[in-house]
Amino acid sequence: MPVPWEALIPFGLLTTMFAATGTLLNISKRAQNDGKPPRYGVDAWDEMMMERDRRLTGSHRGQRTDPVAPEGFETSSVWYTESRL
Repeated sequence: MPVPWEALIPFGLLTTMFAATGTLLNISKRAQNDGKPPRYGVDAWDEMMMERDRRLTGSHRGQRTDPVAPEGFETSSVWYTESRL
């Protein structure tokens, strides 16, 4: 059975487009997460820790090894800024 060589051109184009789309999506997700893979299954504790990391480092994926918090960390809590009823 002969191979229809003219069908390989659209097949190659489709394969290339799917590969390019997947690669660009992966690159954009990693760029948004400081070069780390995206998080899945984030629960309330993880959200709390991500908010703490954002207040400490300015990035929700950044972490610090310094045991001393920066100036103003104790007053940057969301508790002080949310409205009370």
